[in-house]
Parts: sequence; C-alpha cells; structure tokens
Amino acid sequence: MHMQKNENKDIFQATAVKVSAVSIAVNIFLSLLKLTAGLIAHSGAMISDAVHSASDVFSTFVVIAGVSFAGRKPDKEHPYGHERIECVASVLLAAVLAATGIGIGIKGIRTILHAGEAPLAVPGIAALAVPGIAALAAAVLSVIIKELMYRYTARAAKRINSSALMADAWHHRSDALSSVGSFAGILGARLGAPVLDPLASVIICLFIEKAALDVFLDAVNKMIDRACPEEISEKMKDVILSTDGVLGIDEFRTRLFGSRIYVEVDIVMDAEKTLIEAHNTAELVHDSIERDFPDVKHCMVHVNPQTEPLDTACISN
Repeated sequence: MHMQKNENKDIFQATAVKVSAVSIAVNIFLSLLKLTAGLIAHSGAMISDAVHSASDVFSTFVVIAGVSFAGRKPDKEHPYGHERIECVASVLLAAVLAATGIGIGIKGIRTILHAGEAPLAVPGIAALAVPGIAALAAAVLSVIIKELMYRYTARAAKRINSSALMADAWHHRSDALSSVGSFAGILGARLGAPVLDPLASVIICLFIEKAALDVFLDAVNKMIDRACPEEISEKMKDVILSTDGVLGIDEFRTRLFGSRIYVEVDIVMDAEKTLIEAHNTAELVHDSIERDFPDVKHCMVHVNPQTEPLDTACISN
C-alpha cells in the first residue's frame, strides 16, 4: 500500500512538472509574439495581453514550487504532510492574476481618459492610434493556443487532482479570454473606433479578476476542513458495508486536506468476534478505502461491538 502511494506521488509530481514545462515554453513564445505584434501594430490591448502571458510564466514557476513542497514526506513538525502548501500556491496565483488584471485595467482607463492629448501630457500615454493587422493576427493565434493549453492543463489537473495545476489552467483560460477581448477591440479600432482598443484592456481586466476570484475561493475551500462531496462519501460507505464482517456503520466522517481526503469510520461488528478477527476486518476496510479512492491520504477505522438486534444496526453520517 505504501509503495502504491509513493508511485502515485511520483506520477503526480512528474505530470505536474511535464505540464508546467510545456506551459512555460508556450507562454514565453506567446509573450514575445504578442509584445512584438503590439509594438509593431501600436496596439495597447495586445501589449496588455503580452503582459498577461508573461505573468503566466511566473505563475507556472509558483505551481512547480507548490507541487514540489506539497509532495514532501511528513516530518516531525508536519506529521500530516504538506499538501496544503499547494493551496498556498493557488492563493499566490490568484494574487498574481488579480494584480495583473488591475494593472491592465488602470492602463486602459488612463488611455481612454487622456485620448487625444499630446503624448507628453501624460507619461506613458499617447493619443489613440489605429492598431495594425499584425495585432489582429496575433490575437487569433493566441486564442487558439491558449484555449488548447487550458484544456491540456485542466485535463492533467483533474487526473492528478491538483488545485495549483487547475489554477494554472484557469490562468490559460483567462489569457484566451484576454485575447478574445483584444481581438474585438483591435477589430473595432480598425473599423473606425480607436477607443475600442483600450476599452478591450478594461474588459480583459474584468475577465482576469473573475478568474482570480474563482482560483482564490477554490484554494480557501480546500484549506478549510470541509467534508468531501456526498456522492464520494456514499461510495465509500458502500465499500465499507460490502466488507466481510461489517454489520453497519455507527459514524462516518471525511475531511479535505488540500487535495487529499482523511476518513474516519466506526464500524459495527459481532461482539463475539475475537480481537484478531476485529483487527483483520478493520484492516480490510482501511486497505479497501485507500485502494479504491486514490485521493484518500489516510483512513482510520474504529470497531464497535454490535449490541442491538442485527436488523436495527444503523448507518449514520
């Protein structure tokens, strides 16, 4: 059982590192592409999009660090392991996302408010310009690549149940949405409304803030001792009750610890069973739960003697 857990941990880390490496390479490529296109085509929306992609590179390094620390073995000071560090990484990702979005939004608002002023009137702000076709092409390419990266990363995150990797997936999705906003703004500007380019930056900001809030709330929920979903609890109870020698369940509790689950169960057994038989049955329950539910970090089983008629043995939550 311990060997299987170590193998699962190795798969978890290897998958996270592989996906993160692909993510870093793609984001560096897109950041340079968008920045170049934005400068050549005089598009503030595309330059904002480039900044967003660049922030993804930093975010992915946070994911790698979070997954690495979360995978460390329990020690004297952390006897229950380090899984919640991954949630801390997710909170940091949410903060980076939020800060990036706010910066992009402020720049877009300043550009709109000072449109038409001389370039030196407000440092860093020039009169509105019509963006070139290069920015439009870069936006289309970005939408396609980032949506593919979202699906690739999200699928891996679900497979290994990684909140930090899922947060990084949402970072990709927010970048895809940013590029959609960039495309709309750039296209509108080229059709005769230059103000739509910086306006797209403001809309991009709202998309990013929504993604940051989702990532933050998911991380906070996993840091609080909440029960696992009801459907998973019911499946666990079915496995327990199907174990030879188990007559019922007196008490059953679960709690989420990061992306892992702790299970505590009081099973009912025949009072005439020997201590060895009771122990063996408890071991069967323990091993079955940890085998059938890979996200379970530990299952603690307590045995209660059956003192009521068999048909009244209760199952409680």
